[in-house]
Amino acid sequence: MEDDLQCQKLIQTKPAENLFIIGDIESYGYEQDFQKLWGDFDESGKLKAVLLKYEKNYIPYAADSFNAEGFAAIINEDPEFSMLSGLEPFTKAIEPYLIRKLSTKRKLFYVKLTSSERLKLSDNVGVKELKTEEINRLKHLLQQIPEFQDKPFNLEIKRRNMELGAARCYYIEEDGLMVSTASTSAENTSSAMIVAVGTDSNYKRKGYATACLSKLCADLLQEGKELCLFYENPEAGSIYARLGFEQIGYWMMYTYETS
Repeated sequence: MEDDLQCQKLIQTKPAENLFIIGDIESYGYEQDFQKLWGDFDESGKLKAVLLKYEKNYIPYAADSFNAEGFAAIINEDPEFSMLSGLEPFTKAIEPYLIRKLSTKRKLFYVKLTSSERLKLSDNVGVKELKTEEINRLKHLLQQIPEFQDKPFNLEIKRRNMELGAARCYYIEEDGLMVSTASTSAENTSSAMIVAVGTDSNYKRKGYATACLSKLCADLLQEGKELCLFYENPEAGSIYARLGFEQIGYWMMYTYETS
């Protein structure tokens, strides 16, 4: 349909920035009880911006200026609304018009890697791809790494996403143990999110995480996918900068009180 053609043309110009919108449309289409999309069109009928609702979360994207107040009116009418997320220029434009009381606001560094020419490969000898029957080993490793200890890990969801091609994981083992890892999440036909990059504290400073990430990035780029990731600690960004990731802005995550 014409609206779909316009929507794809808009969001596919920036696959990394529109990872979630692209993936959700590919998975669920345009009309579900839990997912809907709205468009902001100019006077000639050209699509300028989209607003995605997935469950209780809204994500906006625009090529240029857009009707932020109009998007906010849609969000304000939804009694289920509790989250707004997206690139800072778009969420910042909508925020003043939202009437729900703000609970939390997070600002994350957002970087991407779009070309193998930018990728600075490291020695990834010994890096293996995780099989679904090894997911328990991954869970055990992440539970040993402080930054992941308080994050939920659902074995069945991880297995399902790997089987569907929406996630993959690479790792290095030493002394018979899985000691370092890097994964993807929310993979779609044109982009993927890098997640869960980490190393057991007993095996740090050996270049293991860089090797896992390098191999993961090389394979995804060869498939024609752009890569993106969020991080909060500027020091954590050094590994991504060394590999060739470039900052494209900030990803904002707002939570609001529900009525």
